[in-house]
Amino acid sequence: MADPFDDALISVWKQALVENKKTVELAGQSFPVRRTAKRHLCQVDFMLEGQPVRGLEQNPETKSRWAQMARAGKKVMQFLSQGRYIANVADGKITTYGRSSQKRSGSDSARRRSAR
Repeated sequence: MADPFDDALISVWKQALVENKKTVELAGQSFPVRRTAKRHLCQVDFMLEGQPVRGLEQNPETKSRWAQMARAGKKVMQFLSQGRYIANVADGKITTYGRSSQKRSGSDSARRRSAR
């Protein structure tokens, strides 16, 4: 069963990193895609389920496994809300963390789902 929260994050990832759009359309609203000052990574701030969310392209120069994927050419975007990482999308596959995944699955572990 499709999850609207996951679908929204995958849509933001696709529009910003795959389609290279200058604005992301979500729930009838437009949100600008900007570049960070230092690393020139894509960044988009938007509202989802009444909460501010930031999508940030993965910095390939860090030591994380997500950075390793980015260095290998995969499109990776991290999503933050209220100062916490809530999910990431890597090549169309979403991984949710913490409260977001617990709310949906009742599990403390990360949950993954592929884009259709």
